[in-house]
Amino acid sequence: MIAKQLFEETANKISETLANSPVKDIEKNAKAMMSSAFNKIDLVTHEEFDVQQQILIKTRMKLVELEAKIAELETKLSDLADSKTPSKSKK
Repeated sequence: MIAKQLFEETANKISETLANSPVKDIEKNAKAMMSSAFNKIDLVTHEEFDVQQQILIKTRMKLVELEAKIAELETKLSDLADSKTPSKSKK
């Protein structure tokens, strides 16, 4: 029982020493500096990036569909115009 209490006290002292050490302060300062720098530039989270990527994929698919539809309509319009144009070979 005394050994367990001694171990817990030692662990607590070590934790306190590490928590108050200059290394911990440097780590906190480095994190704060990096966070500040990242906030100044426009970074997005991985989740935001994934959402935007999915939106872009859907938009590209829709664009391909619309381009195909336009090509089809242009062909129909061209065929319709050709069928209504009188033949110039009659002279």
